[in-house]
Amino acid sequence: MDNIRRSEMKTRHDDEDLVPVEEQTDSGVSRRDFLKISSVVAAAPIVVGPTVVKVAGAEVEVYGPGPTPVTLNVNGKQLKAELEPRVTLLDALRDHFDLTGAKRVCDRAECGACTVLLDGKPVYACSLLAVDAQRKKIETVEALTAGGNLSPIQQAFVDHDAQQCGFCTPGFVVAAKALVDKYPNPTPEQVTHELAGNFCRCGTYAGIRQAVGERKEA
Repeated sequence: MDNIRRSEMKTRHDDEDLVPVEEQTDSGVSRRDFLKISSVVAAAPIVVGPTVVKVAGAEVEVYGPGPTPVTLNVNGKQLKAELEPRVTLLDALRDHFDLTGAKRVCDRAECGACTVLLDGKPVYACSLLAVDAQRKKIETVEALTAGGNLSPIQQAFVDHDAQQCGFCTPGFVVAAKALVDKYPNPTPEQVTHELAGNFCRCGTYAGIRQAVGERKEA
């Protein structure tokens, strides 16, 4: 301390402790105060459910950090689970609800094997958080089978041998359903465009196009 002039040592009084001003945070809260606040938060019970904050004038739900109640409308059923906010829709479907039709292949929104329908639109389940899929209508490939019978698009995939290893097939089937729902009589260009987000490593594209064509005529 002898080599520091007292006039250069700006301090604040905090519970009889001298805290150098350079140890204050940008928000004006000292590190000592921050540690006190953190200790109180750590001792307090975690609030169940989302916290609502305002961002740019809009109310946004903030979940976490621990598991929080999540309710998903999947294939016409209300499915509930305690999930961490970081859990993706794909992980929730496969690991918590035993709906394994959507596949985890690339796990980075590139291949389309995890495609499901969200309010009728195809999405990658691996890149969507489960908490963000609440209050949406979710349909998986399991919903296409009724009474043990394949849907027309599924049967068409079988009839035209539009699969080999099968990992991409559920995603393609779901994307194809969205396609024919949107365009009952799709053109080749529309087929190519609407299925561009799904990839088949085995190269069964010719069979897939034939399957979509047969479903169109059904």
